[in-house]
Amino acid sequence: MSYTVLIADDHDDNRELLCTIVVSAGYQVLQASNGVECLELVRTALPDLLLVDLSMPALDGWEVLRDVRENDSTRHVACVAVTASAHLDRERAQKIGFDDYLAKPYRSEEVLELIRKVLAERLSSKPQFKAAVQSSGQVTDS
Repeated sequence: MSYTVLIADDHDDNRELLCTIVVSAGYQVLQASNGVECLELVRTALPDLLLVDLSMPALDGWEVLRDVRENDSTRHVACVAVTASAHLDRERAQKIGFDDYLAKPYRSEEVLELIRKVLAERLSSKPQFKAAVQSSGQVTDS
């Protein structure tokens, strides 16, 4: 099974870099350039994981998370905060319901390990899934 990752960042370069990293590991990728577009995609595509920049126009990552968690049809989506202010945002992100956070700048290996970890944790908490991480780096249903 291939998992879908939605990457939301208003900076094209940052979004494209994350997309390249995520696609290289075999995940399907969706992109949003602001919070409004991100919420529309979360609601219609129901991705497995959302990587969301905390500082975006229209709706920021904090507001996106609140909406995702308050909606019955989207609250299952794993959410990771992406931030350049890790020391300021880390504790707040964990308190309000992000599954994890990713500090900029990041390494490809760090991004992929975080995705594997968050998907495995989120999927293993669902009774209909028994998650396993294969050596290929994909989280699969077994």
